[in-house]
Amino acid sequence: MTHRGAAAETRRVVATIVAVGAALLALFAVSSPRAHAASARSAAAPAGRVAIIGIPGLKWKDVTRGGTPTLWRLTGQGAAGALSIRTTRVNTCPMDGWLTVSAGQRARLAHGDCALPSAPVTAARPGAQEGAPPEGGALAPGWQTIKDDNSRTSYHARVGLLGDAVRGAGGCTLAVGPGAVFGLADGAGRVDRYAPSPDKVPAADWSRCALIGVEIDDIFRAYLTAGVDAEGEQVPVTGRARARAARAADQRVAQVLAGLPQGTTVLVAGLSDTGIKPHIRVAIAQGPTGEGGKTYQPGYLTSSATRQTALVTLTDLTATTLQVLGLPQPKEAVGSAWRTSGGGDATTMGKVDRLRDEDVAAQAIRHVQGGFWWVLGGAQLLLYGIAGVALRRRWNVPASRARILSTTRFIALVGGAVPVATFLTGMVPWWNLPYPTPALIATVLGFSVLVAALAWAGPWRGSLLGPGLAIAAVTALTLAADVMADSRLQLNTLMGYNAIIAGRFYGFGNQAFSLFAAAAILTAAWLAERPVQAGRRVGAVAVIAAVGAAAVAVDGLPAWGSDFGGVIAMVPAFAVLGLMATGQRVSALRVGLFCLLGAALVLLISYVNSRSANPTHLGRFWQDLMNGDAWDVVVRKFGAMLRSLGYWPFTLALAAAIAFLYFVLIRPLKWRASLLERLYERCATMRPALVCALTVGVVGTLVNDSGVVILSVAFSLATPLLLAAAVRALELDLAAEGTAAPQRSGSPSASPG
Repeated sequence: MTHRGAAAETRRVVATIVAVGAALLALFAVSSPRAHAASARSAAAPAGRVAIIGIPGLKWKDVTRGGTPTLWRLTGQGAAGALSIRTTRVNTCPMDGWLTVSAGQRARLAHGDCALPSAPVTAARPGAQEGAPPEGGALAPGWQTIKDDNSRTSYHARVGLLGDAVRGAGGCTLAVGPGAVFGLADGAGRVDRYAPSPDKVPAADWSRCALIGVEIDDIFRAYLTAGVDAEGEQVPVTGRARARAARAADQRVAQVLAGLPQGTTVLVAGLSDTGIKPHIRVAIAQGPTGEGGKTYQPGYLTSSATRQTALVTLTDLTATTLQVLGLPQPKEAVGSAWRTSGGGDATTMGKVDRLRDEDVAAQAIRHVQGGFWWVLGGAQLLLYGIAGVALRRRWNVPASRARILSTTRFIALVGGAVPVATFLTGMVPWWNLPYPTPALIATVLGFSVLVAALAWAGPWRGSLLGPGLAIAAVTALTLAADVMADSRLQLNTLMGYNAIIAGRFYGFGNQAFSLFAAAAILTAAWLAERPVQAGRRVGAVAVIAAVGAAAVAVDGLPAWGSDFGGVIAMVPAFAVLGLMATGQRVSALRVGLFCLLGAALVLLISYVNSRSANPTHLGRFWQDLMNGDAWDVVVRKFGAMLRSLGYWPFTLALAAAIAFLYFVLIRPLKWRASLLERLYERCATMRPALVCALTVGVVGTLVNDSGVVILSVAFSLATPLLLAAAVRALELDLAAEGTAAPQRSGSPSASPG
């Protein structure tokens, strides 16, 4: 029969969690900038002048005091940053870069080889479909095909957006070089003025148009000249040849600067790669910013799109141009304007060294990030195998068994500390050491042992849950503090994100979310152990609700984690944790209601953020929802999730394994997991903790696009900590047996007859 107080207890539990949900709603409402109607500025004539100088292939390694004096001077006098140029492919070609500038969104030239842009149409051709170019101007060849292709990609890039904005405001465009035509062309593929190179621009044209685009292709052309070998591989370009090309490019930049009138904002961008290997490129801004007379001060560039000092993106270049010109930014342009952030006291050499280092770090982590998961998985399987042998063997000497158990527990704690250690390595510049990969491994192991030692030696060391709770709490707090600051620990780390891949630059990436969510759930469950054991159910729910509310806020707020799918996964997971920990029935109806609460929170975040001055991807989703375009976003994300699951037979087998794991965790004795059952007897919150950690990993996998990696990250924390707790339970049993043995030996039945 159901206990008489069960219904009342259920109402209290549900009321508590609903109250937490209401508190979260209020928190989300006040945490973002106050909602306001985003009034578009009138389409007046452009208020400034911008010159975009695109130098395909330019890296910070090319910028030197003696070799490129003009770029060196611009770097010192203006703001500089590392430029992430990822478009729709792993490597970015010149056409991809210029089309991305045109659209303010990742764009491409489909089915094209990675070569320089085609020569524009400068004279009317009989029977040509593109029509006649303007007098003194040019047309981009194949423009309609390019537009149609990009409109059908998952990014729905609207090429011609930048040119349309300028021409719609009554301004004109000057393109210098073929690539600039594709970057500045309007929706019909036209630019008003065209010149093939800087030295052929009439003096009057430099001041005629508000928007100037200049292509300087010397560096990229050096690779085309070198060609490919018989197997199609790029013939290496020597350092001397590259330096000559950089010097020639610098001279052309000097020609451009000499022709531009005073007050022109100069934006330099190394907007493509030079081969199949992607890199971080150059970004420099000098002149007015378009914000009330402000100019780009000496320092580092940043933007709201990255929230990282000294890091900006290629799509930001379009937003920056529109801001300088005083034109409204269409919603199709997803970037944010460049601005100066810090570094005002840095020397030119110091700035260049730091920006070179950004590329070195990104390259170093990219080389080892893929293999890391195989190493981590193999190491943990080895740990579990050794632990299984050690725990099953019957040691004749109790002292030997005690040492084996103690060693196994410490190694398990080290394994549980590895995930957070991968983020802590971001504080050490391991990539600059002579042997980066061994240095990275040593750094991860060093931080893992340090965190495990702190958990092992703390005042909680003798308890069943204390050391594991310490590691889970350190993991959750480290990640929370990082996203509440600047997310530097996630940039270029093993479980974080990479500026070259450019999936995310701030907040929680998919892997970090999974780790944070699992750590927060384990922390909440094990903090609630004492009130649960004492029979204080309301106190246990309060602990879980407090940790859950804080975790959801950290994960979901745009200013911090800015994670869409994470809120959907965490709200029902914490709710189920509260129900299970207090012995309440978990029904499909209750789980469904909490899933709806998670969806409501996400939509509220999206709505409030959409009303802010600089909405993130969360706010843009609400805008898409209101415009009827949200379904395309959902389909794209769902498709990415399905593709991330990989080979379907493997996925189905994995789903069966997860279902089996649920049964084992819920009823271990039925599956002969006696050690787990003994652990459950000692720890009332262990079963809810493991079930909910598994649940948040499964739901997180389904609502994100990183596949089973999300689930693997949750396991990489929860499984070693489970093993450590199980070993501690055996240690306590062994200690109890040792205490009872002398009593048995002194009993009458044990005495000689």
